[in-house]
Amino acid sequence: MSHIAVERNRRRQMNEHLKVLRSLTPCFYIKRGDQASIIGGVIEFIKEMHQVLQSLESKKRRKSLSPSPGPSPRQLVLPTTAPHIDSPLGLENQVKELGACSNSPAADVEAKMSGSNVVLKIISLRVTGQIAKIISILERLSFEVLHLNVSSMEDTVLYSFVIKIGLECQLSMEELVLEVQRSIRSESSDTLYTE
Repeated sequence: MSHIAVERNRRRQMNEHLKVLRSLTPCFYIKRGDQASIIGGVIEFIKEMHQVLQSLESKKRRKSLSPSPGPSPRQLVLPTTAPHIDSPLGLENQVKELGACSNSPAADVEAKMSGSNVVLKIISLRVTGQIAKIISILERLSFEVLHLNVSSMEDTVLYSFVIKIGLECQLSMEELVLEVQRSIRSESSDTLYTE
């Protein structure tokens, strides 16, 4: 009997938690009323809120930066500990994640190696045609866009690319962020002159 009572209590708790999650999540994220749809909708809502938070933080950083004549790339070397590999010396291998970033009043651009691909994130003001121009530049530089996620809030947009490095590509991470930064700056200045 006690096993059945414990299971009923768990179901009751789960239903209460689902009601709370459903009440905290905007209705258009939840397609149906079943558990999987509610949890899936909450996950999508949280992901979007995380991207909005990143966008707002970047906007705040850009406002605090003093305008400079041009962006200067910084190389990112983030040490990460690899899993223990048994060696006679008992040493732990250190793996370095390579990347670069460039911040300017026009945009924040960050590129990081992820396996054999590059994760490229761009936060900038929304400009009509900007995404097509960025994709065109990436393809011209021998990169292939594997995945693109676009999130926006008000006048700010976050582009998250996963790009494959082509065989002909000879660019470093620093050169990649500078090329993207250059295209965004030229797009921003063109927009200023045409408005």
